Amino acid sequence: MLNRTLPDVTSDFNAETPATLQWVGMEDIAVPITLTLQDGNLQTIAAKANVYVSLEKPDAKGIHMSRLHHVVNQLATRECNQPNIEQLLDEMIDSQNGIGREAKIVLSFDVLLKKPALLSDETGFQSYPVTLHPEKTVTGLSSELEITIPYSSTCPCSASLARQLYADAIKVKFSNSTIQKTDLIDWAQSPAGSVATPHSQRSYAYIRLSLGNNRWPELAALIFQFEATIGTPVQTAVKRVDEQAFAKLNAENLMFCEDAARRIKLAIEPMSDVKDYWFKVEHQESIHAHNAVVIDQKN
Repeated sequence: MLNRTLPDVTSDFNAETPATLQWVGMEDIAVPITLTLQDGNLQTIAAKANVYVSLEKPDAKGIHMSRLHHVVNQLATRECNQPNIEQLLDEMIDSQNGIGREAKIVLSFDVLLKKPALLSDETGFQSYPVTLHPEKTVTGLSSELEITIPYSSTCPCSASLARQLYADAIKVKFSNSTIQKTDLIDWAQSPAGSVATPHSQRSYAYIRLSLGNNRWPELAALIFQFEATIGTPVQTAVKRVDEQAFAKLNAENLMFCEDAARRIKLAIEPMSDVKDYWFKVEHQESIHAHNAVVIDQKN
């Protein structure tokens, strides 16, 4: 085998048209990451990473992409937390030998959280899409966090219309001036008592929090806080008693998308570590072929 030096176009040649570029890098790199989640336990998760550095040396032919890949692979051996990610960004910048002074990474993954049923002893697991956007510039570290929260929503208008039909059916069925309580209960529990049901839909809150250089929130606690705020979180393993309790929970939390959005907004506003925010609420209608949405952000 010949002992020779392989050509390095990135280092040995200058750009044909000198100019700076804001971000250059690679996307969809597969990498395992480790997070501290429920009860302080570490969880290893399959993630996709987008990595970028600035190209501020106008005559540089390009960045050293293989060096970026080598650096991001270190996530497999380090816990994914704020100090380690900041160190990783510094290493990304250092790997380029002065070509640029800034770096950012986008990490997309699903966290898997264990959730108890509402009443029974059942438990199950729910996955939540999360995306982290840490960025290191000459002014320091800044981060954004995106979380998707699924939930159930029952339309208040539909519930009101269903109640009216139920009242009308009672008037027809029990035309006398008095009603025997046992007769009413028997009728209500029979198939004839299923006069109308309000429509419900699978719904989603897509939440983006800008944290600046503030500490990152604990993911499981933040997710469960938003679920409690909305009031009707998606369930995992259930028994009939849990399904009945969930039906009751939906009836106690009738909501338009505007109602859910206001709950989320009022939950975010007091968060002192959140510098800015954007969110979208999406109710995937069961009565319509379109969705009802709200988009809001910090004023």
